[in-house]
Amino acid sequence: MNIYEYIVVGIDGDYANLRRTDAADEEIKIVARALLPEETDEGTKLRYEMLEYSIIE
Repeated sequence: MNIYEYIVVGIDGDYANLRRTDAADEEIKIVARALLPEETDEGTKLRYEMLEYSIIE
């Protein structure tokens, strides 16, 4: 499976706007906050691997 890294560029209610860090020209991805770690906030770096998001320290 592919591994992707994202940064949270905005939070809008129950959704977070994510931008891939390795492909700046891609569209913003909108993800339900329920799928993200509880500590997720704007500026948080995330890794998407095996259908799961985790925070990158």
